[in-house]
Amino acid sequence: MEKAVVTCALTGVLTNPADYPAPVTPEEMAREAKRAYDEGAGVVHVHFRRQEPNMGHLPSWEPQVASAIIAAIRDACPGIIVNQTTGVIGDDITGPLKCLAAVRPEIAALNAGSLNYLKTRGDGTWAWPPLLFDNPVDKIRKFLQAMRAEGIEPEFECFDLGMVRTAAAIGRNCGYDRPPKYNLVMGVESGMPADPELLPYLVRFIAAGARWSVTAIGRKEIWPLHRRTAEFGGDLRTGLEDSIHLPDGSRAASNGDLVKALVAMAREAGRTIASPEEARVALHLSQQPKEALS
Repeated sequence: MEKAVVTCALTGVLTNPADYPAPVTPEEMAREAKRAYDEGAGVVHVHFRRQEPNMGHLPSWEPQVASAIIAAIRDACPGIIVNQTTGVIGDDITGPLKCLAAVRPEIAALNAGSLNYLKTRGDGTWAWPPLLFDNPVDKIRKFLQAMRAEGIEPEFECFDLGMVRTAAAIGRNCGYDRPPKYNLVMGVESGMPADPELLPYLVRFIAAGARWSVTAIGRKEIWPLHRRTAEFGGDLRTGLEDSIHLPDGSRAASNGDLVKALVAMAREAGRTIASPEEARVALHLSQQPKEALS
């Protein structure tokens, strides 16, 4: 079985630093990236947050913020692969495109379709007002064009089976002629559940020759899905964006704790872990970060 590429999603946009110490500043992001890197992560998935006092719970699309965060991460973690978010609601994608041009990550997340982004409380009421996470084909095409111009590899984020089934067709019709790199996002309430029994069915619809991974969102109940992903040959992802809980249900103190637990589980399943250099080869990426080539 191929070596597993491990991604750490450092912070996301939903965890409020007032409730849990999610990293926000360049220094905090670099510290958390280093903890994940030291435990075996070859890739970091990065969101950017506003840097003003008491505003770190909100996203930022300021290129200067993005550049400072990625420079700090690359300084702390030589050779690490950067995967940048592009998720934004609405037609205006100027902010994500400016950050892609400024950061020039090796990989960028590409949401492969639209989703009603919903979550309910225990009493059945909405946890937040219902949102349409809109990703029509024309929006995807614009992102793919920008990624191609910058030499960035897209990662197709699939929240339901329909997105898995159509990702290759969307890519092909938008000028992307290789098998997609799939990320199966499981655990969003209005998408696919984080159920390991679904995995054998989902992977049937992945294009031949494509690499795939799973993002498992939830608490300790997600860890059997991580194990099944490792057993089925998928790449692996964890991090404070996806969960703050370890397999025993306790809270992780850092991204490093989560990566350490995931790597141990992968090895129990018979997998070895790809170094950043091995991950670059496996994912068909440039052999150096883009800024080092300019």
